[in-house]
Amino acid sequence: MVKRTSGKRARVLGVAVVAVSALLVSACGSGGSGSGKGGGTGGSGKRGGVLTIANVQGGLWTCSFNPYNNSSNFLSAGTVYEPLMFVNELQSDKASPWLATSYAWSNGNKTLTFTIRKGVKWSDGTPMTADDVLYTFNLLKKNPALDLNSIWSVLSSAKKVGDDQVSLSFYNPALPYFYYIADQVPIVPRHIWSGIADPVSYKDDQPIGTGPYVINPCTPQNITYTANPKYWQPGLPKVTTVKYPAYTSNGPANDQLANGQAQWGSQFIPNIDKFYTQRSKDNHTWSPPTTQVSLFLNEKVAPLDNPVVRRALAYATDRQKASTIGEGGQEPPGHQFGVIPETFPSWVDPDAKAADDYSYNPQKADQLLEGLGAKKGPDGIYVLNGQKLSFSVVNQGDYGDWVATLQVVAQGMKAAGIGLTIDNLSANAYDSKLFNGDFQLAYYGETGGPTPYYELRQWLYSSNSAPIGKPAATNFERYSNPATDLLFNQYAASSDPAEQKSIIGQLEQVMLTDVPVIPVTESVAWYQYNTAKFTGWPTKADPYALPAAFNYPDIGQVLLHLQPK
Repeated sequence: MVKRTSGKRARVLGVAVVAVSALLVSACGSGGSGSGKGGGTGGSGKRGGVLTIANVQGGLWTCSFNPYNNSSNFLSAGTVYEPLMFVNELQSDKASPWLATSYAWSNGNKTLTFTIRKGVKWSDGTPMTADDVLYTFNLLKKNPALDLNSIWSVLSSAKKVGDDQVSLSFYNPALPYFYYIADQVPIVPRHIWSGIADPVSYKDDQPIGTGPYVINPCTPQNITYTANPKYWQPGLPKVTTVKYPAYTSNGPANDQLANGQAQWGSQFIPNIDKFYTQRSKDNHTWSPPTTQVSLFLNEKVAPLDNPVVRRALAYATDRQKASTIGEGGQEPPGHQFGVIPETFPSWVDPDAKAADDYSYNPQKADQLLEGLGAKKGPDGIYVLNGQKLSFSVVNQGDYGDWVATLQVVAQGMKAAGIGLTIDNLSANAYDSKLFNGDFQLAYYGETGGPTPYYELRQWLYSSNSAPIGKPAATNFERYSNPATDLLFNQYAASSDPAEQKSIIGQLEQVMLTDVPVIPVTESVAWYQYNTAKFTGWPTKADPYALPAAFNYPDIGQVLLHLQPK
């Protein structure tokens, strides 16, 4: 099932992903997938069709499309709002023009200048200009809660240059931030947003964007995306209507995928070959490995603030059974050193890999806890300093695979003398507890990026977090270590791939010693597609974008490539 706030998560198995920073040094961007104007096939061809997305959310739609809200950004980024460039994580040497036609690094890679595309209009007919781009970046500066990737922790200023350029200055060389700034910042209209009193809580239920679609209409049961008649790429999109039903459980969505009523799926399907692919010659699937789905351990809650307790929990987590039973073998076991070997083999530090002995080992967990003075109670659960080691884990209750996985994990922990109660919540309740730190343990998967740096940064960089009660962009466990922050800053300042890999190796050691999160399984981009009515889908042979509907802004790229048969 989809993990819906996870954004750009998928990467292709076996693809050698080269560090984006090494490819963008003092470069001028151009080229890329599709038309070179943000993707798509362009030109002549049939237009029309109604495409239905099956992507279970576990609740009804709130009709919020704020692109800087963690709960809703996947519904508007790429479809309604567009970024400056498109970074294809499956082919990370390609940064394609989108709302910017080119970019250039200067000043020792401390200045990044974009040339903004001319002739683009907002869906209300107002011209989009460099002023809108400058306004967007300053909006994030003024409202840190909107700065989901903490870009203003490294940016020093943004200014307009001439009529059509925006220049961003950094405190230090900042090549890895190109991905966050170019691909992950949807541009919003100044003439609309400048009049909003509170952009952080702004619902944005009638969004005005430059993207290929407008919302017409949205109800709690369904979102209808209609082709934007003012879209700046002539002839696009070719699919003129997209339906996005609010499925509240897996069963109906899986049934509609299997019988072709829904054409684009992004969720876990048990026994997928028998249930889905063998049902029709038009049913296909390709779910490439992504980041990792992890237990977030709230470090503001005792005794989870003790790294020895966190290590014991890691030894008590049966990753193999979580994979084979909970995920039906469709997601491999996770790795405590924090890097996916199949996706990023050259980034796995040999010393960290050798030191990662976190296979399921209840005896090791016993040793660690008893070394702290913990004693088992009559029910077999340890008690430490008068506190029973029995925890609750918040979970998205409508994700069937996550529920099954955590049941397996709970059984394994019980055998190690640790209690684990699964708190299966509705989507909105889950989001609130996760983002605000209202949990002991939480089960979640981050978005990642073109190298392991991005997922590790989301886990460990303190600027991404927030005090308990305030929404964190990432780093939900509230981990903070100045030495670890320094490693991320050193990585961002380096253009040497060897130095960057050395830094990643040190971060892998942090994962092993501090255990801020526990990767349980690798994550895949759940992706099913039906070719009876539409062509142009991303495939393993043509991975022009991340393939799941929850990948943003890639969803926009996919819809620009699709066309009716």
